[in-house]
Amino acid sequence: MLSSTDRHFEAIMIIQSATYIISNTDWRKSPPPDKPEYAFIGRSNVGKSTLINMLTDRTRLAKVSGTPGKTQTINHFLINEAWYLVDLPGYGFAKVARQQREQWSKMSGEYLRNRSNLGCVFVLLDSRLTPQEADLSFIRQLGEWEVPFSLVFTKSDKNTQLVTSRNVKAFLNKLKEDWEFLPPHFVTSAVKRSGREALLEYIGELNIRFGAIARGS
Repeated sequence: MLSSTDRHFEAIMIIQSATYIISNTDWRKSPPPDKPEYAFIGRSNVGKSTLINMLTDRTRLAKVSGTPGKTQTINHFLINEAWYLVDLPGYGFAKVARQQREQWSKMSGEYLRNRSNLGCVFVLLDSRLTPQEADLSFIRQLGEWEVPFSLVFTKSDKNTQLVTSRNVKAFLNKLKEDWEFLPPHFVTSAVKRSGREALLEYIGELNIRFGAIARGS
């Protein structure tokens, strides 16, 4: 039987509230680590902000831009007063100076390595593309840091189902070269809202786990 805490987390599947809390460039200025937290990151222009808005059922929670490099800070959103969703700057190509890109990389890296309540990093991948070295390199870095992660393939509506499936399989096969066990993965479309339920269900499961750990069980 679920405890009252677990039932509270189970209800998170329905997004009742999504509130912007803070943006900063220093992970130490993040909210107190007393709630489970999930970060979203990907190459510039992968559709991260659009996915976050679809996931939270809000149209303007995260700022959407056609210009790569729009997200430049660590952005915390409180969901249902119970868990944090974090929007991180993208990695890889962006139309900004190299020094700025390195600063963003350092900022995100320090956050990912040090945030104690970080339950999972959702790495966004463009389903229209074959495996990209920037994505593979970032995932290898997460492995070295021992940061738990899952994969979210975006923009599946812009492919045929066959092409999407082929690209997802190619990426997973590439990971098998370095990883004994593959992480969970999700195929999404913000336009069709596909993958939303599966992602929220997974986050709900992680929240229940977080609650059990917090209670020492």
